[in-house]
Amino acid sequence: MTTGRIIGAAVAGAVLGVGLAPAAMAQEKVVTIARTLDADKYDPHISTARSAAEVLFMTGDTLVVLDYDMKTIRPNLAKSWTVSDDGLTYTFKLRDDVKFCSGKKFTAADVKGSLDRWQNMPKGTTKWRAGEYDSTTVVDDYTLEYKIKKPYSELLYQMTQHNHTVINPEEAEKLGEDLGVKALDGTGPYCFSEWQPRNQLTLTKNPYYNWAPSFYDNKKPMVDKVVWKIVPEDSTRVAALETGQSDALQYVPWWAVPQFQSNPRFNVSKADAYFWTYYIGMKISRDLMSDLRVREAINLAVDQAAIAEAVWFGLAEPANAYISPGVLDYADGQDLSKFGYDPKKAEALLDEAGWKKGSDGFRSKDGVKLAPLAYGNSSPVAADVLQSVQGDLRKVGIEMQIQQWDATVVWGKLKTQDYDMYTMSYPYVSAGDALNLYFRSANMPAPNRMNWDDKETDQWLSAASAALTDKERAENFAKVQKKVHGAAVWIPIVHEPLFLISGPKLKPIKAHGNYGAGFYKGLGIELKG
Repeated sequence: MTTGRIIGAAVAGAVLGVGLAPAAMAQEKVVTIARTLDADKYDPHISTARSAAEVLFMTGDTLVVLDYDMKTIRPNLAKSWTVSDDGLTYTFKLRDDVKFCSGKKFTAADVKGSLDRWQNMPKGTTKWRAGEYDSTTVVDDYTLEYKIKKPYSELLYQMTQHNHTVINPEEAEKLGEDLGVKALDGTGPYCFSEWQPRNQLTLTKNPYYNWAPSFYDNKKPMVDKVVWKIVPEDSTRVAALETGQSDALQYVPWWAVPQFQSNPRFNVSKADAYFWTYYIGMKISRDLMSDLRVREAINLAVDQAAIAEAVWFGLAEPANAYISPGVLDYADGQDLSKFGYDPKKAEALLDEAGWKKGSDGFRSKDGVKLAPLAYGNSSPVAADVLQSVQGDLRKVGIEMQIQQWDATVVWGKLKTQDYDMYTMSYPYVSAGDALNLYFRSANMPAPNRMNWDDKETDQWLSAASAALTDKERAENFAKVQKKVHGAAVWIPIVHEPLFLISGPKLKPIKAHGNYGAGFYKGLGIELKG
């Protein structure tokens, strides 16, 4: 299993130096945040990675935002809104006191320009977050009509995501594909300043900003610069925080969290609500995974509690459902008996399905060994989970094979039909967000990597998305949850928590759970004294 310990200050300093002259740092309030990965670019209409989202939330704004409970919609660029009775027209009243980092005054035309750019792109996997978009009409400088072709019950929740960031459309037209590479003019608390890919990204405070969401105590940015520094190695990130080379950290290896919790120099904040689930999926169109009894047996053979303790150091919640019980539209009272640790029942199911143990302890049927091939990324967590599951499955006679790939290869491999099982973790804002993404037949072969192709599921997902009442939406999503859990197409492993650590020179920062971007708007970043 992955373990680690804090390493020397010399190594951290050598790796993490941010390239700022000491005199400059003394004159400015600069905060350095270490993180694992960079983004390919910071274009809200293209980028899907969390590493892009955490910067875009700081450099831009959306019409509405999510409170810490991850359920309550709050105003942001929009002061208020109304929805037509048919659910097709959203009318937003906008703030009249907002400026972009460039000094340009924000109006409804900027929202329309942003949306038109996004929706007119020839490609883009994020367009669904806008619903079945029809048009945007500028009624006046601070009134906007947003029209969709069919009702979308979760539109406001999707509008809190980074893909809905409002940009300066005039700048975007000039920059073309260089938007989010050379520059990005937003209305957020911080301005996109300088990006050195795979090294660091520097943000500077927006001098005009004073329109913070209501759940923040600070209404403007409290530091001059935020430097996002790429530090891939777990131990080096930990050492950098310990030695003051960085000031805050979200990407904390699990083994280090208890160390910081017990150290009074640091503040550790756990997000009130955070929806990020780790699972192993099964491709049901493959021969070895086509039998429900086999999939159920695989689930019952896996000890999630032991994995949570060993891999997540007891900090994650063992999962017995595909989505967290705290999320919007989670269906209470489901039959989840196909999940949970029961190896005896697993063995009985495999016997019933005709998979018999041989002298080597492994099962076969009609001359074929029950040896599913599992793909995963090359992260230490993925390796630990796969090896743990492999050990559990061996106990019931299943010889799971493992292949892991680095980040440059794994996504292409996961689009193929060459594997039986795969590891994945994913963020979501609601039950509908998760279910629509992973269980619609139109999303095969990715991200519906199970090849779940079910007409009823598609019908219920469509009905939920088009519902005009919360009750109707929840009822249809409940039907989907019942069916896909009954099919046992995933092994839910854990629901991950989100921890954010503030170093000695910072006031405590309250972690936010939106899309795993714990700093969210960055307005909680403030020096002591």
